[in-house]
Amino acid sequence: MSLPRFYPIFEDAGWLARMLPLGPGLVQLRVKDRDDAAMRAEIARARDLCAAYGAVLVVNDHWRAAIDLGCDWLHLGQEDLDTADLRAIRRAGIRLGVSTHDRAELDRALSLVPDYVALGPVWPTILKKMKWERQGVERLAEWKRLIGDIPLVAIGGLTVERAAEAFAAGADVVSAVTDITLTPDPEARLRDWLEAVQ
Repeated sequence: MSLPRFYPIFEDAGWLARMLPLGPGLVQLRVKDRDDAAMRAEIARARDLCAAYGAVLVVNDHWRAAIDLGCDWLHLGQEDLDTADLRAIRRAGIRLGVSTHDRAELDRALSLVPDYVALGPVWPTILKKMKWERQGVERLAEWKRLIGDIPLVAIGGLTVERAAEAFAAGADVVSAVTDITLTPDPEARLRDWLEAVQ
């Protein structure tokens, strides 16, 4: 299975309304700090926007809503794996991506036969406090040897300028958050990304 090589992550559907017209084929919606009704409304809007633009939507964390709203993809962190009903997720036909940071987490992820594996932070990230230090591109190369044909997503501190290095080390997909959302012209930055991964 092949995925688009660029994977931006956004915190609400408003970002998708701005960015999907520019052509990303794969996006993640990472909704935080909303009540259940607001979270579900964001996911439903994102699902409909992605359908309209022919993009793949990956829902972060909210597996019950992803099932209920007929979403196709889900991303789970290691903590989320502790509480998610993986049988229900698979029964619903949802594809699964899993975050990893060390070998034990990778082994756990591989036991679930994921549709992609994410490794991060490859470079230092300002997005959230993490107990893991920079993984480095060497770890990307190691992960790719271990996971074979499963798509490998590089995340954490990625910039347009670093994308080629991540691909050269073995990443199949590069992901970005703040490199787009915190720039003065996010649309221009997204265009730079799409050009860089061609």
